[in-house]
Amino acid sequence: MLSGLMNFLRACFRPRPDRYIHTNSDTGGRQDGLLWYKDHGQHVNGEFSMAVVQANNLLEDQSQLESGSLSLNDSGPYGTFVGVYDGHGGPETSRYVNDHLFQHLKRFTLEQQSMSVEVIRKAFQATEEGFLSLVTKQWPMKPQIAAVGSCCLAGVICNGTLYIASLGDSRAVLGRVVKATGEVLSIQLSAEHNACIESVRQELQALHPDDPHIVVLKHNVWRVKGLIQVSRSIGDVYLKKAEFNREPLYAKFRLREPFKKPILSSEPSISVHQLQPHDQFIIFASDGLWEHLSNQEAVDIVQNHPRNGSAKRLVKAALQEAAKKREMRYSDLKKIDRGVRRHFHDDITVIVVFLDSNFVSRASSVKCSNISVRGAGVSLPPNTLAPCTTPPTEAGSM
Repeated sequence: MLSGLMNFLRACFRPRPDRYIHTNSDTGGRQDGLLWYKDHGQHVNGEFSMAVVQANNLLEDQSQLESGSLSLNDSGPYGTFVGVYDGHGGPETSRYVNDHLFQHLKRFTLEQQSMSVEVIRKAFQATEEGFLSLVTKQWPMKPQIAAVGSCCLAGVICNGTLYIASLGDSRAVLGRVVKATGEVLSIQLSAEHNACIESVRQELQALHPDDPHIVVLKHNVWRVKGLIQVSRSIGDVYLKKAEFNREPLYAKFRLREPFKKPILSSEPSISVHQLQPHDQFIIFASDGLWEHLSNQEAVDIVQNHPRNGSAKRLVKAALQEAAKKREMRYSDLKKIDRGVRRHFHDDITVIVVFLDSNFVSRASSVKCSNISVRGAGVSLPPNTLAPCTTPPTEAGSM
């Protein structure tokens, strides 16, 4: 029966090379079907590797690596910025974050003449406010944009310090050598805001003591108001501003009773880490990777292979696990086209940033050239229908 299903899927959804336009802001990246990758690049503090595999009809994951000046006037401080933005409900919010968050960060860095937690917090706030303004303008013509949002994971390396900021459930994991044994252990750097975590449910219940339905177990998954798994995000305005939780928004997103204070938050969790010589690399990835690999499994894969192609190797390992869970071959999974592919795994974005202690420790005032790389997906040529469409699903990481 499974083989018959696979034959049907292959016949209906096999990608044709001439059907797509490959969109890619970095000429060094390559596309292989639904996989985009950049096996190797150089940033201010070492080397990096990136990969993105698309599962949704429209890629909802967005990502970027920016290295060089972290302020608008190119006078420093210098360092590296990494962003992974896992959208839900559509690509609009993650695309907006990809276009605006780093620009806001550079503006506030220039104002304060340094990198800090406050600079990052202000950049997140300005991005949220900017997207709210966009929703307000588009609401009369495109009301469903109020139900689009994005997780947001950002890392900044500057002057030997690593800043990690997070909204939602993307994850940053450090690989650190244990001097005594030579082992490389995984250390999770980011906090996660997902209702499946008991402490997140407790936080929501404490913030909304009069709402017994602030978190609901639905289809064996904990969701905020029965709608969405993440408790913090950019966007998702329909759960932050009551005036957008009404018609003509789809009924499934509308709450029965109006709310007086925001249900979701856009306040990022920010941590600060002084990098050590035995810190080897950081894996930044959307939750599509962590659904299939543990922190230590991911660190082991990076550590036990050459640096070149590390991100692509992690994506492949996750896809192999996804195929195994569905009792199918990896080679058959690869033949399933976007849209239908979402039933097997999520969009997955991975950025592996290697840390060269010689570069990490140098002063942030040492000038260097700017590097900008964005992860990419596939897009249809104009006036071409998508190969398949999937019905709207419940909001999710969503």
